[in-house]
Amino acid sequence: MSLVVLVTIPRKKAKFLAKKLLEKRLCACVNITNVESFFWWKDKIEEEKESLLIIKTKENIYPRLEKTIKTNHPYTVPEIIAIKIDKINKSYLQWLIGEVDANRNHSKYR
Repeated sequence: MSLVVLVTIPRKKAKFLAKKLLEKRLCACVNITNVESFFWWKDKIEEEKESLLIIKTKENIYPRLEKTIKTNHPYTVPEIIAIKIDKINKSYLQWLIGEVDANRNHSKYR
């Protein structure tokens, strides 16, 4: 099963974390988009300019992915939300599975 994992992070740290996850082969792809976040923190509403990482990975990799995110994330309570993918382009899925495999050095799909 494949997953999309959503993570918000300060904009200055987004590329660092994306590259770290890719280098460790914990995901096949990371999209970075800029967002404005509004949330409760310590009894008041906060507002932050952040990046949203949209991470594509395999379900069996999730525990290592989550641990790496927590280790390299500056927030005390990082947002890490995993969503199971129930419909996906089959050729994209094959590429995703191949790229997350740590024994593989390069992709034949790109």
